[in-house]
Amino acid sequence: MTAEAEGDRHGWRGWRAAARTALYGPDGFYRRPEGPAGHFRTSVHASPLFAEAVARLLCRVDEALGRPAVLDFVDMGAGRGELVTGVLAALPADVAARARAHAVELAGRPGGLDRRIEWRTEPPERITGLLFANEWLDNVPLEVAEVDSAGVPRLVLVREDGTERLGAPVTGPEAEWLARWWPLPAGRPTADGAAAEAGAAGEGLRAEIGLSRDVAWTSAVGALERGLAVAADYAHSADARPPFGTLTGFREGRETTPVPDGSCDLTAHVALDSCAAACALPGARLLPQRAALRSLGLTGARPPLTLASVDPSGYVRALAGASQAAELLATGGLGDFGWLLQPVGIPDVLAD
Repeated sequence: MTAEAEGDRHGWRGWRAAARTALYGPDGFYRRPEGPAGHFRTSVHASPLFAEAVARLLCRVDEALGRPAVLDFVDMGAGRGELVTGVLAALPADVAARARAHAVELAGRPGGLDRRIEWRTEPPERITGLLFANEWLDNVPLEVAEVDSAGVPRLVLVREDGTERLGAPVTGPEAEWLARWWPLPAGRPTADGAAAEAGAAGEGLRAEIGLSRDVAWTSAVGALERGLAVAADYAHSADARPPFGTLTGFREGRETTPVPDGSCDLTAHVALDSCAAACALPGARLLPQRAALRSLGLTGARPPLTLASVDPSGYVRALAGASQAAELLATGGLGDFGWLLQPVGIPDVLAD
């Protein structure tokens, strides 16, 4: 029996397998009745302005496509359908009449959802329109690597109670991904081929191996015949990877220790630059959420005080909207999210 098989027999698994069961298994976190909104707040939950901005983006895609007879909107990782519901409600009547809405989610269809929304576990095979993945990729499970005392990157194994230990060295495609996108220091070989002395530089450094996210994103974009795919998520780039990774948990609105027992969300920031390269399609670009939303009409500007005397209730509504927009655009908050835009067969609809 191999060391890995022996480890699995005692409940040790790589983080990818452990998180997959904890999040999406029969009793997984994302199958709980309260849904994700019961535990954390996304841009969708922060304000209806976000769904309205996505609706405007869909309208721009519609124009770029020449107003097709059927316009797809695909909400990847739809939660309980909050975004797709808001987008449909915000569309102009002529666009809504041609829109075909798809919510992609492993949990069951929530009661009372608009009958126009098709609930499915996989995206459609052919999409003409907009595929929008809001905080989807950060929940695609991945492996975690850590540098051992000899400077060797090894897979991190975990038990259901969150206890960790190091497993086998990272090899194969995952090692290739690390070398290109998140290089970790390697121990210096000695004359007999062994690793350098204990305490090698880099011990304890961690990386999250984004290969599974690359595969998931490439598969989703592959269904897009013409239109735009957008991934909006916590992100980092190759020039600023966090030295100890980003894997964490969320429960009841609070960040918590990541434990793969189904009691909390398990999330890690996304290497969106790697996802973009994996698709190998022209025109992809990355930008912060604040820039994307400003291009779609959000400013966060306060209404003029003169409105308060002319239309007090209108002033209060405008002030609330400005506050919500400011949260979506905030530096150090939701505005720092990364947007990966992947056009297929259309020009850039968010061009400056």
